Amino acid sequence: MKFFVNFLSAFRIFASFAIIGTLMSGMYTTTLILFILAALSDFLDGYLARKYNVCTKTGVVLDSVADKFLIINTFILLCIMMPVWFVVIPIIVMIARDLYISGLREFLGTQKISVPHATTRFSMGKIKTAMQMIAVIAFLALFALGASVGGASNGKFMLYAIYALPNIGIFGLWFALAASIWSATQYTMDTIHKLKK
Repeated sequence: MKFFVNFLSAFRIFASFAIIGTLMSGMYTTTLILFILAALSDFLDGYLARKYNVCTKTGVVLDSVADKFLIINTFILLCIMMPVWFVVIPIIVMIARDLYISGLREFLGTQKISVPHATTRFSMGKIKTAMQMIAVIAFLALFALGASVGGASNGKFMLYAIYALPNIGIFGLWFALAASIWSATQYTMDTIHKLKK
C-alpha cells in the first residue's frame, strides 16, 4: 500500500508536466482528463495513507511537491492563455503565498521547530487546494467545450455550460485566494507563537 500511495504522488508529478504539452498543443480534453485524474489521486493518496497508516516523511514530501507542481504549472499556463487581471492577480498572489510558506517551513526547520500543519479535515489550506482544483477544472472544461462548439446546434446545455464555466473558474480562484491568505495568516501566527516560547 505504501508503494501505491507514493505511486499516486509520482503520477501527479508526471501529469503536471504532461499537462504542459497537451494544453499547449491544444489537446484540451486530454488535459482536462489528466488534471481530473491527478486531482483525484491527490485525494486518494491522502485518504489511503491515513486509513492504512502508511504516512512516511518521503511520502509527505513527495505529496507536497506533486501538489505544487500540478497547481503551479497549470496556473502559469492559465496566465499565458487568459492574461486578464481577474485571473492573473489571484494566481500570482497564491504562488507568492506558496513560496512564502515554503520559506517559512525551511526557516522553522533550521530552528528545530515543528512545522505547523492542518489538524482539521476542513482546514483553510485544504479548502484552498480544493477551490484551486475546481477553478482549474472549470477553465480546462471551458477550453475543451469551446473547442468542440460550432454553433447553436450543439444544444442549450453546452452553451449554458460555456457561459457558467468561466464564472465558476473566476469565483473559485478568488475564493481560493481568500482561503490562501487566511491559511498563510494562520501559519504566520502559529510560527510567531512558537518562536516566543
